[in-house]
Amino acid sequence: MAVSLLAYEVSDLCLGKPALRSLPVSATVGDALSALKRSGENHLSVWSCDHSLKAKIDFDDCRCIGKICMVDVVCYLCREENLSCPSTALKSPVSVLLPKIPGLVKHVEPHSSLFEAIDLILEGAQNLVVPIQSRISSNSRKKLLQKSSFGPTLHNGHEFCWLTQEDVIRFLLSSIGLFSPIPAFSIESLGIIGTEILSIGYHDPASAALDAISRALTEQISVAVVDEFGKLIGEISPFTLACCDETAASAIATLSAGDLMAYIDCGGPPEDIVRVVKARLNERNLEGMLELLEEFSISSTSSSSSDDEFSSRSARYSRSGSYSARMVRRSEAIVCHPGSSLVAVMIQALAHRVNYVWVIEDDCSLAGIVTFSDMLKVFQEHLQSMA
Repeated sequence: MAVSLLAYEVSDLCLGKPALRSLPVSATVGDALSALKRSGENHLSVWSCDHSLKAKIDFDDCRCIGKICMVDVVCYLCREENLSCPSTALKSPVSVLLPKIPGLVKHVEPHSSLFEAIDLILEGAQNLVVPIQSRISSNSRKKLLQKSSFGPTLHNGHEFCWLTQEDVIRFLLSSIGLFSPIPAFSIESLGIIGTEILSIGYHDPASAALDAISRALTEQISVAVVDEFGKLIGEISPFTLACCDETAASAIATLSAGDLMAYIDCGGPPEDIVRVVKARLNERNLEGMLELLEEFSISSTSSSSSDDEFSSRSARYSRSGSYSARMVRRSEAIVCHPGSSLVAVMIQALAHRVNYVWVIEDDCSLAGIVTFSDMLKVFQEHLQSMA
């Protein structure tokens, strides 16, 4: 019976998950940018405490207060007041990158039930922070706590991990037979196709989607790129943007939505589009952004093979040469149809590492979107009826 899943605790879903890499809230945007590049992680946790030698630590207030990724940095640099002087923007406190929406990150105890975790997610939590057993020795623990740089993973003597919507959905999929026959029902019959979507026209300025990109990041969805007839062409995905570098801000500021898709696509921006970006930065006298783009291009080119075009493009697009090790995908949207079954859509989303799937009609017109939150509501209602 599906009710047997209620016996599971969140610690059961955390087995094998890596410890969080962290930043203190005292860090700057530039610190966050450097940490993202060095860590090879797409997201970093931000904590209210500072574990540097000079900091006075209040362990009662040592909590994760949010998470950041490259998209937060890019969107911040895209603000009108920051485009002209990105070097100044990078000196701002990292707190400016945190969403003002409360409750996106929640601390939970390892013994909390799976049902409690689902409730918190449906109430708006995007990440649950769970303490895990430390794999660090006592000597290493002391050294780690004494580091003056940002990035200790120990807080109150513990390591922590994220528990996400994807983790819960993946866990439920492993026991999907317990929910029969619901998984075989179509998403249309279950009433979980959302019609409030974020979209932008293919030829519209990408900058017009800036607020939508920020909202999509917070809601863990994406921005649909459509033609004049409302047909889905592609998407501007925060997931893909998170694998870019800070120079993506110049692309958002100067390109159309369609060209931006090509710029952030797998393999790196085409040279002709890079030239367009530079020319438009010149036209707008955005010298700071142009210098940032030129510096990045020069440093990347010097570390790339001059006779290997693909290697050169990949290096310019990657962070610290780690692009090939990242999960990246193209700007082609992941789609299904209203008649697709719930389990098929679950598998599709998990396979592509996204929290949503676009729903299209036979003529490719956009009908809506199905998210992990929508799916969790179905399972929650079923579990409640069985409890």
